[in-house]
Amino acid sequence: MKELYKISGRVVQGDRRGKELGFPTANMQLHKKIPEGIYAAQVTLNGKTYNAATFVGSAKTFMRTQIQLESFLFDFTGDLYGKWLTVRLYEKIRENKKFDSVEELIAQMHKDIQMIKEFFAKKEV
Repeated sequence: MKELYKISGRVVQGDRRGKELGFPTANMQLHKKIPEGIYAAQVTLNGKTYNAATFVGSAKTFMRTQIQLESFLFDFTGDLYGKWLTVRLYEKIRENKKFDSVEELIAQMHKDIQMIKEFFAKKEV
């Protein structure tokens, strides 16, 4: 499976919005230009790799303009602040968009995660 982009860095504190929405994310500084959207990704932490949904872009639903990178690691619990991660983006599953409500965003996030799980199930990585 060919990666589109690879980003390494320390997890920084974000707005903690992902956690509030039920999808805690690891936020990283972005030092390269990557097209905005939701990606099927893998995140490596301390030699262990997790499948993940990664968002690259500005949080339009919340009127943000700063580009960010946030990864929701599947089957992970714990504190990632200050940890060093490597994120590999494999496939863009949709564009970044503004949602009319938080509920609409959460419903789409559930769909995104299901699509990404199916992507990895087919790839058997």
